[in-house]
Amino acid sequence: MNNSISSSSNGANGVNGSAQAASNTTLPSPVSFDEHNSHSESANEFMLDRHNTDIVNHLYHAGFQAGNYADTVLHVHQSHGVTYRLHAIILSRSPFLAHLMSTSPQGNGQRVIYVHLERDPEVTQEGFGIALGYMYSSASLGSIHEKNCRAVLASAHLLGGMDELCTYSYDACRRSISVDNIGEWLQFVDSMPSLSDDASTPDLTQTFGPYGLRLRDDVLNFLIVTLPQSLDIHPDSSSNSGVNGRDILLQIFSRVPFDLFKTAMESSTFAIGPDQIRFKFAKDAIELRKRGIARGAEETVVLTNFGGSAVHITRKMRKRPLWKVNS
Repeated sequence: MNNSISSSSNGANGVNGSAQAASNTTLPSPVSFDEHNSHSESANEFMLDRHNTDIVNHLYHAGFQAGNYADTVLHVHQSHGVTYRLHAIILSRSPFLAHLMSTSPQGNGQRVIYVHLERDPEVTQEGFGIALGYMYSSASLGSIHEKNCRAVLASAHLLGGMDELCTYSYDACRRSISVDNIGEWLQFVDSMPSLSDDASTPDLTQTFGPYGLRLRDDVLNFLIVTLPQSLDIHPDSSSNSGVNGRDILLQIFSRVPFDLFKTAMESSTFAIGPDQIRFKFAKDAIELRKRGIARGAEETVVLTNFGGSAVHITRKMRKRPLWKVNS
């Protein structure tokens, strides 16, 4: 303590002398034990957090970015090869990489493993690199943006053991869906097999796990709810507002895969107007679809007065003409 206490004792550390001096000296009110303990615990927590942060920063910059003291060489192949100098103890956090390391020979003090990404176009080298960096530090989250978030999600799911990164990148994907990039998201959804597709069709739900179907639902929700609202299309059929917005909406739905198109047109939450307005919109969209995505199929829309949805969309594939060969 900083209190100046005069003592008649010859021993500066003597208990008795200190006690005697204290009895003759007026001291400030002592800090309670609980309050002192609380301040100490807060200081300790801050110190430990700072210590842990310093370690993680060192691992990310010296270990991941610089590759210092690496014991594992990771070769990633896609359109071109990228090589990482990494650390087995960190890579073991990934079940995918842990399996590769356990089945790869180790020589000259370093283990060499290979990852081939050619078979999965959703897992890009950029997204894979961000997922690798996340195993060292959350600092790699700063590299995620709307252009690469889907690749990060696919990479995180491939590597495994990174539920937080999957959730973070999935949220970034969901937020990134907009009028400007809806075409790209429609291509993504169209590449996902429907329930009627052959089992040999590449299944993107294997690439994204449960997040694949969630993204499909997010695209559908954007088409049905968010898009009409953002284009200022009002349910009031007597209003002339939103005419340009309707044209944009028609152009977008002329490229929507049939399963999503059918679901949207038959949904009562597709708030562009009453059933008659929704029927007219679907009819106009089908006319546009004949020139593109629906070529080779016959799509029709009917308006009924029975229960459930009043608008019904059907599709029938056209039969190819048989050519007769004259003998």
